Amino acid sequence: MRDFDTERMLFTIPEKMHNEETLQRLLNEHPEIKFISLAGIDIAGNDTDERIPAALFKEGMEDMLRHGVQTDGSSVNLPRIAELNNAKVDMIPDMKADWHVDYNFSNVDLKTGLPVGTLRIPATLIHNGRKAVGSRAILENSVRKFRTELLELLRAHPYVFSYLQGVDSPDEIEDIVLTSATELEFWVRTPEDKADREELFTSQELKEQYWKRTYGPVRTALEKTLDILDCYGLHVEMGHKEVGGVKSRLTSSGGMDHIMEQLEIDWKYASPMQAADNEKLAKNIVREVFNEFGLGTSFKAKPVEGVAGSGEHTHFGVAARLKSGKTVNLFNTKSMEEDFLSPVGYGALMGILKNYEALNPFISSSTNSLKRLKPGFEAPVCVVTSLGHDPGDPSRNRTILIGLVRDLTSPMSTRFELRSPNPKSNTYLVLATGYMAMLDGIRAALEGEKTPADLERSISKKSGEEDFYLERDREYRSEKNVFTDYSEEDRKKLFGDPPGTVWENLKNLDEYPEKLRAVTEGIMDDQSVDSYRTCILYEWAKEMQLRNIPNAIDDVRGCSKLDDSMSNDLDDVKWDRVSKLKHCIAKDSLESRSLLSRAAEALEEEDYETASALQKEIQAKLEELKKEYASYRRNLV
Repeated sequence: MRDFDTERMLFTIPEKMHNEETLQRLLNEHPEIKFISLAGIDIAGNDTDERIPAALFKEGMEDMLRHGVQTDGSSVNLPRIAELNNAKVDMIPDMKADWHVDYNFSNVDLKTGLPVGTLRIPATLIHNGRKAVGSRAILENSVRKFRTELLELLRAHPYVFSYLQGVDSPDEIEDIVLTSATELEFWVRTPEDKADREELFTSQELKEQYWKRTYGPVRTALEKTLDILDCYGLHVEMGHKEVGGVKSRLTSSGGMDHIMEQLEIDWKYASPMQAADNEKLAKNIVREVFNEFGLGTSFKAKPVEGVAGSGEHTHFGVAARLKSGKTVNLFNTKSMEEDFLSPVGYGALMGILKNYEALNPFISSSTNSLKRLKPGFEAPVCVVTSLGHDPGDPSRNRTILIGLVRDLTSPMSTRFELRSPNPKSNTYLVLATGYMAMLDGIRAALEGEKTPADLERSISKKSGEEDFYLERDREYRSEKNVFTDYSEEDRKKLFGDPPGTVWENLKNLDEYPEKLRAVTEGIMDDQSVDSYRTCILYEWAKEMQLRNIPNAIDDVRGCSKLDDSMSNDLDDVKWDRVSKLKHCIAKDSLESRSLLSRAAEALEEEDYETASALQKEIQAKLEELKKEYASYRRNLV
């Protein structure tokens, strides 16, 4: 990757510069910006990426800024909304969000000596000229509703100001401010290298990679990425190695190969919409920069089974901007050493926990994302929170779903960290539905005029105890290690049975209508919910048919009998176990059908209940096969 004079480049155009006169001047001053792209976000979280010549945009700027650009349903994923016979969709520029210039560092403009740039303008999707649709519109609705209704609740229940830090009356509040951020984890590797699960697992168990020094092209690519992200104003806070990976090798020519490492990058908080936009930007830059150094990148939740996956911990904060200009954190109490949270904070946390069955389909929407949520990999496995052992001594429990982050010396940092999202999650919908769940809990807490002590008792309740808001036969708080201090049976009994497949997850939208209403009412109509459900169900079914089943067949074929002159009776027994598993998973006979064949037939017939059950059985059998085959191989000399 070439070094460029970044001082001559334009990276961000903030809201105050979104007027025709300023934009004309900027585009004239930066002829390296050759294209314009309106980036709408569909219901699945995909962004559009067209190229409009900058000269054409300058000629028709007034019209494009006001009326946007027209596309059709084939360009965006909006099932049940933009169908083939009703496909008109307009992309209208978002004049409030930051606009970024996407530079192609492999394509240098000869006149300026700078990379060719595309000005990416975030856009709202409008169907048939009337209805705002897609992920950005849903998040915008959520933020508007949260701010409006929380301010109304504070005015209607002034008792809460007896417990809020830094504000004594609703009359002091000018506006409600929401802050969000994501932590991006991802894997990088040399494309030709294959993952060795045993080597990766051993490195993980020995903690050989976590926060260790980066070397060679990984170090250079990471440093370049951090520099570029700062040019865009993301204010990077840290980049480091994560737990996954193995040591790379030095080649005879002085290069590095066998690179397989997990990294994380964190940056500054922003408004929910800007946070989601920033994450899109960061992933694009990571992919572009690491590719330039010959490194492939993966944002999958679970790139390698049996090894730590990649999370994207998502942070939620709520503050009030006062008329005096001061900003106060509404999650804090007057005495942070005596109470963990204010009634607003407790209500927000309880809302996430109570409504999580309806939240989860918008967070873990793929088979790969659910594979990450297994015990032993620091990923959440059940719906439970931790507050800490004592309000005056903040602690962090990394085994729970959502944690309280607080620092007595930094009151503005109090927030919640939701640990279930991953880099493939649709952050727009995670934040939109998450804030709605929080609002539901806040409403219950304030309308009940509950004190911090009342709410701590509620969230700490035992199974079987009645509560004004939380469910009787569930528990919601644990300061223990959830992975090791509970059996799987105990976890399911106390904290709920998590979905094993995408189908089971989507069924929650029907089985918990009140919870669905809590996270979608006022921000998603029935048509949008149906669009999302249709989109995710289709992707799950097609991925099983076209990717998961063929990959499973390859895995089975890869477990072949080895020729070893020193094999003995034990090896024959071990191979017999392997062979029986192979037949059960993938081999049909006149008497029986294999699991894979039965799953394929169920999907073809749209019998998703059967396909879902078979998927879980196939996953369990494949894992058993891999363990048995590894045992068989190890015994051969």
